Amino acid sequence: MSLTQQFPGYNLVMQDSVFTKIIKGEIPCHKIYEDDLTIAFMDINPVQPGMVLVIPKKQIDHFTDLPNEDYEAVMRVVKKVGVKMREVFPDKRIAVMIEGLDVPHAHVKMFPFATATEFRSLPDPDTEPNHMALAQMAEKLMVD
Repeated sequence: MSLTQQFPGYNLVMQDSVFTKIIKGEIPCHKIYEDDLTIAFMDINPVQPGMVLVIPKKQIDHFTDLPNEDYEAVMRVVKKVGVKMREVFPDKRIAVMIEGLDVPHAHVKMFPFATATEFRSLPDPDTEPNHMALAQMAEKLMVD
């Protein structure tokens, strides 16, 4: 099976993003949800504990370029993840960000926050990922 058959929307000219490598299983992740069009997993360098990335399986840089089916699938998963996050973090609000700066692959960042400072904070790029904590959080945030 060719890459384009296995991963619809795969662009043979574009270099694989880190997210495409995660989708293909070349890089491990702490997955909380997956379907035919999307995948959601823990961010290894979170703004706040519990940060999740929701991405389409098609590697498309700008979310506005996503085919409607993929955009709508991503947003359905964002809602599912948001509902689960509210269960896990009942005293917090859930941030939803589409910025597109880190990886040239459309993605939605979601994280719990309680203050404007938490919302606007940046991850510490020098901090090593705590994979045990990420795995534990992924278990709590697992979406059916």
